[in-house]
Amino acid sequence: MAYLRIPEQTPTRNPPAIPQFSRETNHLKSKYQTFEGRRFPETQQATDTSPRNAEESEAMRTERLYWADPYATRSDACVVAIEGNEVELDRTVFFAFSGGQESDCGTIAGLAVQGAALDGQRILYTLPDDHGLTLGQTVVVEIDWSRRYALMRLHFAAELVLEMICAALPGVERIGAHIAPDKARIDFVWHESISSLLPSVEERVDDIVRADLPIRSTFSDPIAGRRYWEVDGVARVPCGGTHVRRTGEVGRVLLKRQNPGKGKERVEIRLAP
Repeated sequence: MAYLRIPEQTPTRNPPAIPQFSRETNHLKSKYQTFEGRRFPETQQATDTSPRNAEESEAMRTERLYWADPYATRSDACVVAIEGNEVELDRTVFFAFSGGQESDCGTIAGLAVQGAALDGQRILYTLPDDHGLTLGQTVVVEIDWSRRYALMRLHFAAELVLEMICAALPGVERIGAHIAPDKARIDFVWHESISSLLPSVEERVDDIVRADLPIRSTFSDPIAGRRYWEVDGVARVPCGGTHVRRTGEVGRVLLKRQNPGKGKERVEIRLAP
């Protein structure tokens, strides 16, 4: 099966209308071990901020619309808190840096968002000092779709690469990861070069991409906000990022080995044009 053609500005399938918030895989099961519980270190750190009780859960006021529909690029929202140039909304399509994945870019009420950060279970957006927003105001949130889609594709590419490397190198320690729109990287503690491993990792990832398998992203614990992605016969992995719907959307994955320091290995991940 050939790769899905990836348009520059839109997903391979038309994104569903923005919600008004007012194949057989047995052949893979014999080739790839199914993993449970693998994650980037940053994702584990994010999980540790989950609510511990009902009272803390109620404080998670920001509804993450990007989990319900990662293809949505626009939504309305209500301003529920203002702290100087930082604004909190009741709901949002605007992803904030987490699990190694960079934040979206976009606007709130037509104002350029200068930063997006998690604060416990809240998401705070940094706007210009003279933003002029008021409590209770209804605003429109919009994101840069081309950037979001690039992040979604590279994020999932990195997830697949991680699974294949962990399968090939039992006991390898992951010490970092970063997903940007142009490339991603994963850092490991390992005693020798992994250059010779990368061609086979590329091949295995390529098989999964070409199979164009459905990717399921959902909650393992809705109250705590814990989520995972799953591809039958491949892996089930805790992750709160944004993911494409099918493996075929990722496209051709290209890997390169870097050496960030003694006893460390870095895999750089790019997508073919």
